[in-house]
Amino acid sequence: FVQIVKRYIIQIQFADQKQEFNKRPTKIGRRSLSRSISQSSTDSYGSAASYTDSSDDETSPRDKQQKNSKGNGDFCIKNIKQADFGRREIEIAEQEMPALMALRKRAQGEKPLAGAKVVGCTHITAQTAVLMETLSALGAQCRWAACNIYSTQNEVAAALAEGGFSVFAWKGESEDDFWWCIDRCVNLEGWQPNMILDDGGDLTHWIYKKYPNMFKKIKGIVEESVTGVHRLYQLSKAGKLCVPAMNVNDSVTKQKFDNLYCCRESILDGLKRTTDVMFGGKQVVVCGYGEVGKGCCAALKAMGSIVYVTEIDPICALQACMDGFRLVKLNEVIRQVDIVITCTGNKNVVVREYLDRMKNGCIVCNMGHSNTEIDVASLRTPELTWERVRSQVDHVIWPDGKRIVLLAEGRLLNLSCSTVPTFVLSITATTQALALIELYNAPEGRYKQDVYLLPKKMDEYVASLHLPTFDAHLTELSDEQAKYLGLNKNGPFKPNYYR
Repeated sequence: FVQIVKRYIIQIQFADQKQEFNKRPTKIGRRSLSRSISQSSTDSYGSAASYTDSSDDETSPRDKQQKNSKGNGDFCIKNIKQADFGRREIEIAEQEMPALMALRKRAQGEKPLAGAKVVGCTHITAQTAVLMETLSALGAQCRWAACNIYSTQNEVAAALAEGGFSVFAWKGESEDDFWWCIDRCVNLEGWQPNMILDDGGDLTHWIYKKYPNMFKKIKGIVEESVTGVHRLYQLSKAGKLCVPAMNVNDSVTKQKFDNLYCCRESILDGLKRTTDVMFGGKQVVVCGYGEVGKGCCAALKAMGSIVYVTEIDPICALQACMDGFRLVKLNEVIRQVDIVITCTGNKNVVVREYLDRMKNGCIVCNMGHSNTEIDVASLRTPELTWERVRSQVDHVIWPDGKRIVLLAEGRLLNLSCSTVPTFVLSITATTQALALIELYNAPEGRYKQDVYLLPKKMDEYVASLHLPTFDAHLTELSDEQAKYLGLNKNGPFKPNYYR
């Protein structure tokens, strides 16, 4: 027993020495070896598994001249040499995206998007790549930028560029890079988009601001986020919406699957990867009880957390109460909670006053959109110190020594710091593809300059494409039953107002 104890002590001493060695400033490019390891451990599964020479970080992608194997250089990414690894990531994603693969097979011989020139601004991940390649198989030309400066999988962007796609995105863009990439997608001599696929409304906003004449040839906009949809409704209300727009965010397939199940799984993954936090017994406040908030609350409750909810909508508030959560105002619990999560799609939900009152070590993150829900700008003042402790993890330190843990600088936690379930994203991506097909092929006059929801028949079609994965068998109505319910045997089975 004594010998075992001695060996254990020696192992601890060796581990301490090893840890001290890793603290020494061994430089590789910009970062120390320990920082490079930390970077890998907290990136998305795609980025985490890839190896990038850190010396490559010295040059901005905008200053590089890169070409793919066919000599095409109409892209701007981190490193084209990562293309092979990115291709493997895309192939893995294809296995969990059955509906998009089915669309490719069913479209053989016909091209419902022939002539479509789609400009997109979404998260550039392996799942998005499957969508882009599906759109291409359906006949579309695509140019793409990222809607989030942290969510791009560099190796996937490389694989897309190698495959001939015009992609302008890399992980860790600056704000200036972000808008530059969007502009490069849109502003190309001899090429003008006729369809927009947006996530957050930034691309649509940029075209309205810089190139309003382009809307003369644009047939429609497909928007998937609550933030972007709000902006579209504002344009419509002001009479400034120039083309029809499809609201994918409020489709049944997006609300009931992506927003709920995706967030239910990815919230825990993002928090665990970045902070190693134990959830049991932690006090958490979730701001917003829409489908995203519901998913977050369900996951945290299942892990033993004590969950509070803030909400402005009486209906969602009542749902939270009946699901067993305490409904509060943020100022009532801000001093005591261990984790603050925003899920609203709004701005200034967590302001400086609340940040000042948080307890030492409080974790603050966002599952909504953009970085507006948490007032991060108010933290960039001389009296506060920022300390980067891991990739996407900052400690903001007050003069008295109190610190909060800010994740992804207030941007989307799951896509910045971890990953999301591919199968769920297949549902949303298929909905986006069908929305593009519907708007592009709609006869003139079917859709006016307004915001529309996807026809219920299409929602049901998207769901049906994913059922074979579960070996699921639908029951078919008899003629008598269909007549009794006043339905077509083949659907739609729900009215258009069903959500």
